[in-house]
Amino acid sequence: MEVLIYAGQLILGLSILVALHEFGHFLPAKLFGMRVEKFFLFFDWPRALFRKKIGDTVYGVGALPFGGYVKIAGMVDESLDAEQKERMQRPPEPWEFRAKPVWQRLIVMVGGVTVNVLLAFAIYAMVLFVWGREYLPVKNLTYGVTPSALMQGEGFRDGDKILDVGGHEPKTLGDLSLAILIDGAREVTVEREDAEGNVEKKRIELSADIQERILESNDKQLFSPRFPFFVDSVLAGNNAAKTGSFRKGDRIIAVNGQPARYFQDFVEAVKNKRGQMVEVTLLREGHQVNIPVEVGEDGIVGLQPRSPAEYFTFETESYGLLASIPAGIKFGWQRLMDNINSFKLLGSKAGMKQMGGLIAMSKAYGPQWVWQRFWEMTAFLSLALAVLNILPIPALDGGHVVFLLYEAVARKPAPAKVLEYAQMAGMAFLLTLILAVNGHDIIKLFTGNL
Repeated sequence: MEVLIYAGQLILGLSILVALHEFGHFLPAKLFGMRVEKFFLFFDWPRALFRKKIGDTVYGVGALPFGGYVKIAGMVDESLDAEQKERMQRPPEPWEFRAKPVWQRLIVMVGGVTVNVLLAFAIYAMVLFVWGREYLPVKNLTYGVTPSALMQGEGFRDGDKILDVGGHEPKTLGDLSLAILIDGAREVTVEREDAEGNVEKKRIELSADIQERILESNDKQLFSPRFPFFVDSVLAGNNAAKTGSFRKGDRIIAVNGQPARYFQDFVEAVKNKRGQMVEVTLLREGHQVNIPVEVGEDGIVGLQPRSPAEYFTFETESYGLLASIPAGIKFGWQRLMDNINSFKLLGSKAGMKQMGGLIAMSKAYGPQWVWQRFWEMTAFLSLALAVLNILPIPALDGGHVVFLLYEAVARKPAPAKVLEYAQMAGMAFLLTLILAVNGHDIIKLFTGNL
């Protein structure tokens, strides 16, 4: 069932993004009197699943779910068919793309990217209006944070309370991670309690190559909220349930005699003891109890903690209709800047490994169909699609823009053969990239890293 949910969310999300992106090209082309011969959702290779001609345009759905396209007469595009090549040898007709002024052609080419950006802003505004924004402020983390192994190596300790990163107070732990990974922040100030109970402020200087190391480590979470481990439930079928000794309300305090008063400490204490017996110490009604239990092959014993919401005060920002619009634009703009800044990380070997294909995108939507998460993920992908498409790579919108800007400056178009060969090279590069990232997805799926 989960597979169907993953696939359904991905197909619906991509269909919305691709259809509206192509409409961003289609609409100005029509307004400027250009003949649009095809409008396809997904590529019609090796065949079209559906096609219908209305007026001069064939509308359809292709079988290859990697984008889509509009075919505009008189434009060198990804189809590169014999009819198109032959047409380009003749003088332009007034309804062809190449016969129109450069400024009109530029508007057509940036139309898809523009729609994707505006769509993301609109989705974020809608999400804020309908659901608002619930978040856990860093300042409300009473017990501090649990840093990942990599962050511990940088000098963070369990229980540190984050005060600022790069001179600014982060709103959430997500903002803290983005500031380090995307914005390149290298200084974090924490409040720390020593063994004697004295509280001090400490500034942590991060390594110059921390971004690369984060990508290499594939850490899903650099910091997590630290909270006490009270048992909320004992999962049926797991080893903890088989002992019959654990109860709701038990407070875990140690594993094999080592302190583990916080949930993250307990997880770390048992995860590398697969198949081994451990002794769990807990407090129950004022008494200390020791219970031996075997750790499963999955590294867990089957104890479910209370929700973090019982320890922390979450905050919710609610928005009326008018307030949600500027808030959605502001939030979307920040995510757009994060997308742009993240592209510099792709220049590293570790950054390239983070690229994902269809499987990674479907996983990002989640195993349950939650509409808020669906729309937020679709907005994120819309911005990613916009940034990707505007890159100056032949076969992408940005590649066409480069040649149009050349024509505007040189006052003559680039030679047709140059456009054709550039398009072929761009398509070859994109197909190679598509095969590479999706092949990488398959490898990670079977190795358990996705």
